[in-house]
Amino acid sequence: MKNGPLALTLGDPAGIGPEIIVKAWSQLRADGPGFVVVGDYQSLASASGATVVRRVTTPNEGGRVFSEALPVIDLPLRSPVVAGQPSATAARAIIQWIETGVGLALSGAVRGLVTAPIAKAPLYEAGFPFAGHTEFLGELTASAGFDGARGPVMMLAVDGLRTSLVTVHEPLAQVGAKLTIEKVVNAGLVTAQALRSDFGIAAPRLAVAGFNPHAGEDGAIGREEIEIVAPAVRTLRELGVDAVGPTPADSLFHEAARARYDAAVCMYHDQALIPVKMLDFWGGVNVTLGLPIVRTSPDHGTAFDIAGRGYARPDSLVAAIRMADEIATRREA
Repeated sequence: MKNGPLALTLGDPAGIGPEIIVKAWSQLRADGPGFVVVGDYQSLASASGATVVRRVTTPNEGGRVFSEALPVIDLPLRSPVVAGQPSATAARAIIQWIETGVGLALSGAVRGLVTAPIAKAPLYEAGFPFAGHTEFLGELTASAGFDGARGPVMMLAVDGLRTSLVTVHEPLAQVGAKLTIEKVVNAGLVTAQALRSDFGIAAPRLAVAGFNPHAGEDGAIGREEIEIVAPAVRTLRELGVDAVGPTPADSLFHEAARARYDAAVCMYHDQALIPVKMLDFWGGVNVTLGLPIVRTSPDHGTAFDIAGRGYARPDSLVAAIRMADEIATRREA
């Protein structure tokens, strides 16, 4: 297989991960990009119907059989799961799959990592100490060398819009207290660097969103823009980044505004995700910037409410696989 496979972790086996992985393989088996699943063989076999699932021992073996069968490095669950019924008993396996996928990517055995969705509540119940996938990946790769501004920084990407986040899974009531000049600057530096190295944009342009309505109206509706965002934008410009802001978020995402920047740096989760999902609900991709490995994922969750029913759409996962392949190709070049 051209350039070797990607690794794809199974995610929560009680969610739609097994189903959309099988459907993604069916779409990509002829032309790729190829991938090898790290997860539970039986979960994939149960989701595949007549589809062939094959155990493999190495990513290279998975790449060789990809056009014939869905390859899986089988790290089995300790107890079976039921579609739509998440359980903390699967947490240890879910964590092991992520750790293994990261290890394969760090070692160069795969070109990058794609992760199917996980659910936080069952992991928290089992003692998982991280806010989510992104933060866990940052910890797993923290000791690896990386030339540039360091993440993890979450980006959501669709055709026509990329948004990156300064804070991610923070309760909205706590976001203001979590914002600092340093965090905004780091998110901007990581985003600009990734636009060059991972997206092929030689001279990236950033628009930095405000935090308050109307970007604070000169302090009348909050001072975060004056005390944090504006100083961070000045620092970014002093560091050579083409950045503007703070820009009111309600005027940042219409078509004419989007033509003026390559990524918007947003202060909190929904400020970044709502416009992306409005533009393309089915095809968005979550990209983790500023890591020594390539990592993408679908921009949706586990969808326990429809798991096992056969009609989950694989669009976002397919887009994530293709984007991981494109980023890996640029990095390899």
